[in-house]
Amino acid sequence: MMQPGGTAVRAVRGAIQVDRDDPTFIAAGTGELVAEVMRRNELDVEDLISIVFTVTPDLASGFPASAARDLGLTDVPLLCATEIAVPRAMERVIRLLAHVQTDRPRSAIRHVYLRGAARLRPDLAA
Repeated sequence: MMQPGGTAVRAVRGAIQVDRDDPTFIAAGTGELVAEVMRRNELDVEDLISIVFTVTPDLASGFPASAARDLGLTDVPLLCATEIAVPRAMERVIRLLAHVQTDRPRSAIRHVYLRGAARLRPDLAA
């Protein structure tokens, strides 16, 4: 739905696979993912409405939201949750669903799948 001034609320998805369950790796992976989502979609912090992060059940040593706050997203509502433990699902994955204000049409939103997580959505990983 377009807002006054030509902006719309859009959802941007993304995921990254990290090497191990370690707070440093979770923070670095989260930072890389958030930065790339913002870069590819030409977003500023002011464009962010909220971000929902999920992690696979094997990532339990850190919160992606804490890492995002450390990046300066201190006034953006952030939430973390755990993915469903599906047998044989990809391990060590951080996902995000960011709600943003943008003048881009839905077809121009660039979803971001990095590292091993590119296998989750090869159609969007390019």
